[in-house]
Amino acid sequence: MSTVTEEWSIQHLAKAAGTTSRTLRHYGQIGLLPPSRVGTNGYRYYDRHSLVRLQRILLLRELGLGLPVIAEVLAGQQDSAAALRTHLELLQQEQDRIRRQIESVSTMLHKTESGEQLVVQDVFDGFDHTKYRDEVIERWGKEAYEDSDRWWRSTSEKDKKAFAQTHIDIAADYGRARAAGALPDSDEVQAIVQRHYDWVGVGWQKRPAKEAFVGLGEMYVTDSRFAANYDAHGPGTAEFVREAMTIYAERRL
Repeated sequence: MSTVTEEWSIQHLAKAAGTTSRTLRHYGQIGLLPPSRVGTNGYRYYDRHSLVRLQRILLLRELGLGLPVIAEVLAGQQDSAAALRTHLELLQQEQDRIRRQIESVSTMLHKTESGEQLVVQDVFDGFDHTKYRDEVIERWGKEAYEDSDRWWRSTSEKDKKAFAQTHIDIAADYGRARAAGALPDSDEVQAIVQRHYDWVGVGWQKRPAKEAFVGLGEMYVTDSRFAANYDAHGPGTAEFVREAMTIYAERRL
């Protein structure tokens, strides 16, 4: 009696896992999640083993691990004890980073509420731009990450602090404008967005396209790591920024 192999198309697997076909294709390209077979039509299909492997990949991503580290963990999964020790070490590192990040955001909130001047170290302690490598590559491509990373590494500490301070000032101005009742489409707020757009362009080393700038605004809301930088200036500020950025993109890009 023949046995029917249970398998899923890339679209079905992405939908079931709450991710995207683009993400699964990226995982396949780097050898992290190859399809169990490719049909004559070029479509990718995944079996039950792939499903279990994807579940583990997504779990490790939730823990904040980068894709290269995940590949190392999965490659050594035959030794369960070693894999668990690796997990524990990485979780402890992540716990320390999150603790520092919480302290950083708490300091931001306290200083914002009391009217004290923010300094760069308050904002970026516990934040590592390389941690977002995989997200940037997935959203905007490898070249976008490498251009930005190359610029950042070649920048002096003084210029890095000035760059970071510019964003602090922009975020604070968004918060003040919102608190004063300004609308996202007002000239005042759109002038802040122009500064924001220029700042992003420096970091990306190119002018962001319309879709990319709108997507960045969406990420400010959906990713708590970024939302905290804006909501420290008042709850709902991240959503205000997203709307203002979308309006700017529709009008200017």
